[in-house]
Amino acid sequence: MPSPRSAPAPSAARRLALAAALAGAAVGASAQTPSPSTGSAVVLYGSLDQYVNHMRSSSGTHVTALEDGSLLRSRIGMRGTEDLGGGYAAKFQLENGFSTDTGGQADGSRLFDRQAWAGLYSASLGEVRLGRQNGPIFARGGYIDFTTRTLGSVINSFGVPSRYDNTVSYISPRIAGVLGEVHFSFPETVGGVARQAVWQAGLDWQNEFARLGYAGLRGRPPANAPFGRDVVYDNVFANWLYGRGTVYLAFVRSNNSTSATTGTGASATTINNGASILGNVGGVVAGTNPDVNRMYHIWQLSADYRVTEQLRIGGLWGRIQDRSGSGRNANGGALGAYYDLSKRTTLIALAETIRNDDNAGFRLAGSGALKSNFTSGSDVNGRNINGVQLGILHRF
Repeated sequence: MPSPRSAPAPSAARRLALAAALAGAAVGASAQTPSPSTGSAVVLYGSLDQYVNHMRSSSGTHVTALEDGSLLRSRIGMRGTEDLGGGYAAKFQLENGFSTDTGGQADGSRLFDRQAWAGLYSASLGEVRLGRQNGPIFARGGYIDFTTRTLGSVINSFGVPSRYDNTVSYISPRIAGVLGEVHFSFPETVGGVARQAVWQAGLDWQNEFARLGYAGLRGRPPANAPFGRDVVYDNVFANWLYGRGTVYLAFVRSNNSTSATTGTGASATTINNGASILGNVGGVVAGTNPDVNRMYHIWQLSADYRVTEQLRIGGLWGRIQDRSGSGRNANGGALGAYYDLSKRTTLIALAETIRNDDNAGFRLAGSGALKSNFTSGSDVNGRNINGVQLGILHRF
């Protein structure tokens, strides 16, 4: 999911550490089938996701760039399972995000920016994880629209909470089609465990023909904050699986959007919906932003259809509504096609638009942050932004 900030290049020591860690994982991954005697395995995996992006604003400005992360942000990771006997297992996952177009890390301040957790698993009791990990909102992206809530998704343009540090989670087994999970992220700040904590929860039911579910978040401000309202993100969804495709209906209620200022001095400019109050990939709520009192509702309808075993097409349309009455509303839509050259390699083609009302400032967004984006308020606020993307995704 898009990162709220650019990261510096990793140090030589960090690059060496990453190389050593992945080299060790490669040894364990040489035989990816669990040992018959131990039921244990370590797997090396990853994805390379590159696309050419052309965007044009109704201001007349345009940008063309090679970007990373249309559907899956480029990453390399390792995950492992150790059979402990009695139906129990120990598990871990370490995952590093990077940009294939530059070779740089997605977050130069972290070695494993995407996930770094260890846990215990039981098929009958569920799973407990401790560490940096994806949350239930991120995990249900495939239930939100034909893009799996990535490039082309109106909901994704609003900004989606993805993962947080210092998290303890519980994920239940799926029973009678129902799965639930809860996450608690320790703020590790003065003022008590509950203050500035991030709570997340998810619940969904599915059968052969339908899915229904909810995923949500609460980020608490510190005690006596100037603006004491929680940051919230509530997402409900319903899917109809009709054989050759899926119809998706999704609704989001959130106040996690605020302005962003770029440039300094005379060149400073403000994008009205250019940032989130609670970071999408980490952080806590400071309680100092008045935009927490501005609530948004987002409706989105989407559908896809598998034309052949290799070709899937889809479309969506969505509406972002500013419930505070200050006019930060937007509409958007997308059409896309995904062609599987093999089980591992997919060609991607998308055309999308976001149409901002006079006071709104939403931009297109992918699975990873766009390194080349509109950075002037005059190109975003109140503007229509159209984009066309062509790319390739390879998974290993």
